Amino acid sequence: MKMKTEEMYAAMNPWRLFFIVAMPGMISMFAMSIYSIVEGVFIGQILGEGAFAAVNIAMPLVMINFSLADLIGVGASAPISIALGRGDRDEANNTFTCSVIMIFLASVFMGSIMFFAAEPLSRMMGADDLLLDTAVRYLRTVALCSPLATIFFAMDNYLRISGFVKTSMFINIGCNLLTVAFLSFFLLVCGMDVVGSALATSLSMCISSFAAMIPFVAKKALLKFTRPKFNFPMIKQIAACGSPIFLNNVSGRVTSILMNISLMTLGAQMLGEGGGQTAVAVYAVLMYSSDMCWPLLYGIADSLSPALGYNWGAKNYGRVKRIANCAYTGTAFIGLISTSVLFFIPGTIASWFVKAEDVKLLEISTHAIRLFCFAYLFRWIAVTTQSYFSAIGKPLQATLMSVSVAFVFPVVLLGALWHFELDGIWFNFTGVNAFAAVLAAILLQRLSREIKQKEKSDSEL
Repeated sequence: MKMKTEEMYAAMNPWRLFFIVAMPGMISMFAMSIYSIVEGVFIGQILGEGAFAAVNIAMPLVMINFSLADLIGVGASAPISIALGRGDRDEANNTFTCSVIMIFLASVFMGSIMFFAAEPLSRMMGADDLLLDTAVRYLRTVALCSPLATIFFAMDNYLRISGFVKTSMFINIGCNLLTVAFLSFFLLVCGMDVVGSALATSLSMCISSFAAMIPFVAKKALLKFTRPKFNFPMIKQIAACGSPIFLNNVSGRVTSILMNISLMTLGAQMLGEGGGQTAVAVYAVLMYSSDMCWPLLYGIADSLSPALGYNWGAKNYGRVKRIANCAYTGTAFIGLISTSVLFFIPGTIASWFVKAEDVKLLEISTHAIRLFCFAYLFRWIAVTTQSYFSAIGKPLQATLMSVSVAFVFPVVLLGALWHFELDGIWFNFTGVNAFAAVLAAILLQRLSREIKQKEKSDSEL
């Protein structure tokens, strides 16, 4: 398996590599996001608008918790791939082992904060007295399962590095089947509320985490557990390489908090009493709708990251460019398809998360999706560029992309488009990704010059 995986990254035709690695990776990431979509459908259709809004209030903290696993998992993936490209398997295995331990400890820490500070944190995120209790109970349920659930996100990266792309895909599909089964049991059979929803998704991730560990525990994977040797340079490198995705997630959650607060204000002004809750629920519909599209982009870009990192470490820059071109072509196609689907059937998509009798919520959600969908004409550029820079060990550029997309551009446009009220918020996403495309073009031009210099230097040796 080791030689097969490394030869695939080093020598396989880039487009063949794309279909073997990126296509299952895309399906895998989409499957991973399905649990969120399914949860949204169950909450919206069974528990109603209030629960839907409360979960959206709590979700930023839940995602910040998961982002710690991404910080370490994605942060370790780049140096692991680069080390494998250099032929240093001992360093790759040690980084892998230490990162798993770090994820578990970080999850225990963050889970404790979420559980004991759930009430003040929920109020800080905009929950009023009507939504507070529901948001708190959802957060505390997720927090209890945090140490085992969050490792699931990182193990997906390690499986792909080891060549277990299809295994990763099947585990993610299994996770979603379990989520549907648990949601049906807890909400329909047991009659539970948002606690049942949180418990369903958390339990499915815990079980999937154990399944993902099997190839590594059985020593059938390219990466192997070793006696951990922690050192500051390794931790610093993991933090540097993982900071783009972490800052993207955290900045995005902070932006979500600001959005929720703004929506509570504008919703009350425009829609009257209870309008804030309705506006937040519409925002939740947009986020769940987005969960059908962005994982396909991220799945392509992230799945090709090990190959990019491997060839960068091996100084095969021509192959790096060819693989990157495949990634951009694939994500551009998905971006166009996503925009088309969201534009032409917004009412159908909104109806998945909104009860038919909630006419006002359904009408506003349909309109919001139509404004929001154009973001995917540009979003593929930002997603692929950020992943590209992370994969080749350039955290500064990746961080600049992530923070700009997740925080700087949204906050600037939130103020600039305030005059357009709720429509300004729905269109915010399109403006953000258009600006991000310009920033990506500038950074990629500089990278192209750097690669040319490296190729010239290598040819002179």
